[in-house]
Amino acid sequence: MSTTQEKDIEYYLKLREKIKQKKPEFLRYLWWKKPKFKNDLKWRKPKGIDNKMRLQLKGYPPIVKIGYRGPSIVRGLHPQGLEPAVVHNVNDLDKYNPVKHIIYIGSGVGLKKAIEIYKVAVEKGFRVANPPRTSIGG
Repeated sequence: MSTTQEKDIEYYLKLREKIKQKKPEFLRYLWWKKPKFKNDLKWRKPKGIDNKMRLQLKGYPPIVKIGYRGPSIVRGLHPQGLEPAVVHNVNDLDKYNPVKHIIYIGSGVGLKKAIEIYKVAVEKGFRVANPPRTSIGG
């Protein structure tokens, strides 16, 4: 990657953080009114014919729109600017480049194998986003 591309990615990562700070939390309609929605706050698109939120009237929560999306250059990247890669065994590390990728150890991997993957990944120069707890003294 050239230095101009790296600067672009850094700029767009910072821009994505700014956009993220201004983006509202999208919750389903009437979550504040109906007790049954308190446990299920995730977004649901309002579809009613007279729904005030769908009509985007003043005083009602905002709805999800494409304008809240982050820059396409950094979409899906880790905050450090690296592409995430899920690894389930040591052989999977051969597929990835330490300069481009950050490693996540798969959730189904046991502690013994996770420690082994972590040690090999660090030797090869990878960054590990979710190291096993025992390997870092925790």
